[in-house]
Amino acid sequence: MRVCIQRGTREIGGTCVEVESAGARILLDLGLPLDAEDLTSAPLPPISGLTEPDPSLVAIILSHGHRDHWGLLPKARVDIPIVMGRAGERIMRAAADFVPGGFAPTVSHHLENGKLLTLGPFSITPYLVDHSGFDAYALVVEAGGRRVFYSGDLRAHGRKSKLFERMIANPPSHIDVMLMEGSSLGRLPDDAEFETEDQLEGAFVERFKATVGMALVACSAQNIDRVVTVYRAAKRTGRTLIVDAYAAEVLKATAYDSIPKPVQGWPNIAVFIPQSQRVSLKLKGIAPIVDSYRGFRVWPEQLAEQASRSVMLFRGWMLKDIERAGALVGARVFWSQWDGYLHDGAGKMLKEVCLARGIPFESIHTSGHASPGDLKRLAVAVAPKRLIPIHTFERHRFPDLFDNVTLVDDGQWIEV
Repeated sequence: MRVCIQRGTREIGGTCVEVESAGARILLDLGLPLDAEDLTSAPLPPISGLTEPDPSLVAIILSHGHRDHWGLLPKARVDIPIVMGRAGERIMRAAADFVPGGFAPTVSHHLENGKLLTLGPFSITPYLVDHSGFDAYALVVEAGGRRVFYSGDLRAHGRKSKLFERMIANPPSHIDVMLMEGSSLGRLPDDAEFETEDQLEGAFVERFKATVGMALVACSAQNIDRVVTVYRAAKRTGRTLIVDAYAAEVLKATAYDSIPKPVQGWPNIAVFIPQSQRVSLKLKGIAPIVDSYRGFRVWPEQLAEQASRSVMLFRGWMLKDIERAGALVGARVFWSQWDGYLHDGAGKMLKEVCLARGIPFESIHTSGHASPGDLKRLAVAVAPKRLIPIHTFERHRFPDLFDNVTLVDDGQWIEV
C-alpha cells in the first residue's frame, strides 16, 4: 500500500489523500481549498478517474460534511461511488437548497462507527469523532498487511469529547502511517487549551442575561454542537431560540432525538422565515416545507414584542428583516465562528454594519480542532511508526512536538 497527499501538506483546507493498493485506489476527501474564489477557479487534483472513466478508482470517502473536505466533488464524475456518514449525507442534502454552491451527493455506502467496510482490497474502520462538523470520522485504512490512520478533523473539547477520550483509551493499533491534522498549531500556544462548549454555554448565559433586547448569534447552522450550546443557554435564561428554515431543516436532518429541532416535544424553539428566504423557497418549489413548522412560526409583527425573550440564530443579511420588524432595539450580536472570517467578506461587512449602527458586537467561540496538547495525547496513544502532518500551515513545527515525524510534499507518494 502507498499513500499520496494530493493536497494538504502545507495548508488547511482542500484536503485530498489518494491511497493505492493492488492496482486499486480510494480517495480520502476531495476538498475545496480555503483560498479558492469559487468552484470554477479551483482545479481538481491530478488524479486518474476523477473526470474520465478509470475502474481502479474504487470510491471517494468523505470524512465529514465541511466544504474544505468535499467541495471539489461536484467537478468529479457522478458515477464514482461516494462514502460518508448517514447523518452527514442528510445534512448536506437538507442544506443544498439553502446555501450557495450547495451539493447533495448520491452515497453508495455509509460510514458507521466501528463497523468495518470493505472496498476492493481496502478494509476501512471508521471512528466517530468530536468535531464542529456533525457526523465526522477518523479512518483506519488497511490493505496489503499495512495500516494507515487518517485523523480527519477532530477535537477533544466539544459536546462529544467522550469520543476522543475513548480513542485515547483504546486507540487503533499497529499503525504504520498516521496522517494527523494540525489546524491549531500557530493559532494557539502549545501549552494552552481551547474553551469547551460547556464553558461557552456559561459565557452565553451571562451575555444573554446582560442583553436588553434580542440576542443575535452568528454561527453556522451546521455546527450542531454550537446550536445545542446556544439553545441550552437560551433555555437557561428564559429565552426562545429562533431559527430560520435552513437551520430548521439541518437540525431535523440530524435525526437525533437529543438535538433540538422544531418538532413536537421541543420547547423554547421557534422558526422565523425572512422575506428573501420565503421568496427563494417559492422559486425553488419547496415552499411546502414550511407547513411542518406550524405551531412554531414567529411572524415579523411578533418579533419586536418577543425580542427581549429571544435568541436568534442569524446571518448578516437577516438584519434588514429584523430592523424592518422594529426588533433591533437593545439587540447584541455574538459572533460564534472563526475570527478569521471577520477580516473580509460577509463577516467583515456585518461587523462594520453593527459598529456603524451602535449594535454591540462581540465574539464567543471555540475551535472545531484539537489543541496542540490533545494532538500530543493522540499521537502518543496511537504511536504510529511514522506520523505525517496534514491540514496545517505549521508542518515545520511537527518534529518538535511529536515523535517519528516524516514531512512530505503535495503529490509525493509514500510507501506504507
